[in-house]
Amino acid sequence: MLAGRKFRIPTELWTLVALLALWQAAVVVFQVPEILVPSVDVVFNEIATHPDFYLVQSMHTLSNTVAAFVLSVIFGISLAVAIVYSSVLEKTLYTVLVALNNVPKVALAPLFVIWLGTGNASKIAMGIMISIFAIVIDAVLGLRSLTPDMVDLGRSMRGSGFKMLFKLRLPNALPSIIAGMKVAMSLSLVGAIVGEFVAAQNGLGFVILSAQGMFRTDRVFAAILLLALIGTALFYLMEYLESVLIPWHESRRGHAPKPTTPLAPVATIKT
Repeated sequence: MLAGRKFRIPTELWTLVALLALWQAAVVVFQVPEILVPSVDVVFNEIATHPDFYLVQSMHTLSNTVAAFVLSVIFGISLAVAIVYSSVLEKTLYTVLVALNNVPKVALAPLFVIWLGTGNASKIAMGIMISIFAIVIDAVLGLRSLTPDMVDLGRSMRGSGFKMLFKLRLPNALPSIIAGMKVAMSLSLVGAIVGEFVAAQNGLGFVILSAQGMFRTDRVFAAILLLALIGTALFYLMEYLESVLIPWHESRRGHAPKPTTPLAPVATIKT
């Protein structure tokens, strides 16, 4: 049964290959100088020549990104619950979050370095600052979207506020929370890179900044390519988490696996 199945390359991989081929063709056809845009083979050769170096820098950026994302989810959902259940916090804390979100994050990065130092803490804090707003907004929307009928049903069954939260509001808000988590994952990576731009001795952001000073465009593009691969992998990880947690949601219906066995033919009725 398994031997008869054909291996199919995912469409996403074909898209990536097509983009790389287009990049290579554009550089060759238009004869772009390497100092401006290096070809794909030059970038891959740079990564293959120093694999340990790029692996260490990638893992440094990835660890800060994941730490910022996990903390932003924990704090974001907690703040969303507090905002939904408290009108005072809605008018105060919610306003503060909106105001902070409108402040350019690059302007706050030096302050985090002064407060937390040049280590990982300032990069994680920057990632949280950029990504937490998406979590709070989507979580508040999901928690408030519980229908009045469901609220009346929970109250009629003498459900406490705690039970209503964990058995009704949070499951109902899960699609919105996961949507916010998808955005927050990418924003956490952006925050980690911004922190590395300001003050760092490790990470792909530091690689880009140091390579810029030496006019090593191939190294800059190598770091950017690795960042794109990390961001894409993290996004599809969230897609998989979504398929596991909410396979019943309407947004997943188009991704449901198709039946592998054909349906039995319908018998015709003879007249």
